[in-house]
Amino acid sequence: MSLVARHLEANGLPTVIVGSARDVVEHCGVPRFVFNDFPLGNPIGHPGRADMQREVVGMALRLLETAAGPRTTVVTPFAWKDDPGWRERYGRVDPAERDRLIAIGEERRKYRDGLKKGKAS
Repeated sequence: MSLVARHLEANGLPTVIVGSARDVVEHCGVPRFVFNDFPLGNPIGHPGRADMQREVVGMALRLLETAAGPRTTVVTPFAWKDDPGWRERYGRVDPAERDRLIAIGEERRKYRDGLKKGKAS
């Protein structure tokens, strides 16, 4: 999305990126960025928290109007569910679940191979 935003901006369409991968987004050089320090896939807030989501969207719209210059980043004041340790656990696989997850992956690969060959198994 960051590269799309840069392309749109180069063609006269203002953009704001709302996201969580600060290092990646800032490296791409987007003009305006609202950073939420949340797990990937949750850029505008907690699921079911419309109040938080509205505030993040409002921050993005205000940034669109007020950014002083290129590569402007605004950091939201929110925390991920009052859980400062989420980052250390994010994406971690419990060793007890390893074999089960491998089996699920193998089944998915077989299914997708079947779809590619025109038959689902």
